[in-house]
Amino acid sequence: MSTTTVQKTKPVFVKVDELKPGKSGYNLTVRVVESNPVTPATRKNGSLTRPFQTPRIAECLIGDDTGCILFTARNDQVDVMKTGATVTLRNAKIDMFKDTMRMAVDKWGLIQVTDPVSFEVNRQNNLSLVEYELVTVPVQ
Repeated sequence: MSTTTVQKTKPVFVKVDELKPGKSGYNLTVRVVESNPVTPATRKNGSLTRPFQTPRIAECLIGDDTGCILFTARNDQVDVMKTGATVTLRNAKIDMFKDTMRMAVDKWGLIQVTDPVSFEVNRQNNLSLVEYELVTVPVQ
């Protein structure tokens, strides 16, 4: 039996202003500007819509020196994404929610707390405030 070794490629880190709608596999280092927990949905009678499955969700504004974007943190990610923390996101993806971009990391990605960075977050370039319309082009 022969053993083959696969050469791993180094991750390519991008800046926030390079993010595109509907893409995935992004690696970036960002600072958490603010983190706001989302309350679970309730019915008119006051009961939870899913009483046995109440996921913890927080909307976090993250960014770097080129711009910022909303990040949806789920369950254990909420504990990591605290206001003021600097994190490295691996294999992050862009989800479209109501025609705007949101960043998320699913089970195939990774969120790590890193050393604080020296940049100031550019809040003037918020990519989540830009509305997109995805159009499918038929192949001829």
